[in-house]
Amino acid sequence: MGDVAKDLTAGTIGGAAQLVVGHPFDTIKVKLQSQPTPLPGQVPKYSGAIDAVKKTIAAEGPSGLYKGMGAPLATVAAFNAVLFTVRGQMETLLRSSPGDTLTINQQVVCGAAAGLSVSFLACPTELLKCRLQAQSALAGSGTATLAVKYGGPMDVARHVLRSEGGVRGLFKGLIPTMAREIPGNAAMFGVYEATKQLIAGGTDTSKLGRGSLMASGGLAGAAFWCMVYPTDVVKSVLQVDDYKNPKFSGSIDAFRRIKATEGIKGLYKGFGPAMFRSVPANAACFLAYEMTRSALG
Repeated sequence: MGDVAKDLTAGTIGGAAQLVVGHPFDTIKVKLQSQPTPLPGQVPKYSGAIDAVKKTIAAEGPSGLYKGMGAPLATVAAFNAVLFTVRGQMETLLRSSPGDTLTINQQVVCGAAAGLSVSFLACPTELLKCRLQAQSALAGSGTATLAVKYGGPMDVARHVLRSEGGVRGLFKGLIPTMAREIPGNAAMFGVYEATKQLIAGGTDTSKLGRGSLMASGGLAGAAFWCMVYPTDVVKSVLQVDDYKNPKFSGSIDAFRRIKATEGIKGLYKGFGPAMFRSVPANAACFLAYEMTRSALG
């Protein structure tokens, strides 16, 4: 089996593991990010992550924590296959000779290239996911788009294609998606390799056990979100914004208005669930990837 096929297979399995472990945390993150700013004297719909979990389960049952999973599940194979395959091909391109160990800076470059490539898959997938995850948080906001009750990812896609500008509507939020994926994946893969080498005490990381791989993957996921979290908030609010009566004119406007009305903390809404998600989800992803890649030879 060629290297590309191995990366495709291992990336797909790694992505599935990441999604199953991390999606409930992601749902809570999006609900906190997208809930309307309360009027003076009012309290927010969710006071925090635990409150959001309790209210989601009470209103929608445990399955509510997996709302919107269909869209990323349907594309997780393509997303992670592209991510890890582009990274693998970049590693091959940057090696001066086969088998050479890349520097951490070279791994950062590989991650950035992989992030750029997956942005075009991530944007429409996350738009569908965010609409489904956020509709309960935005219920009663009175805006036309958000009044729509979606039955699933295909229902969201049909609505966007029919009423929000066609295919172009599915790529709403592409700029902040790229601003998240490029530096985020650069940081993630750089930290992953740096942590593995630190634990191994050198550049040969082939003998690391499962615990070390999980620790490295968990730290890598945390690095991703620490690097780019405000851009994820901007992406989420743009993707759930009303098409006919938009609150924000674009990424810069969204950033400025969130900062002006809610302060810096507004750009970190849902940060706790994102971090709690990133460690176990990325630990599972990288472990599954490495074990599958090793099994394939």
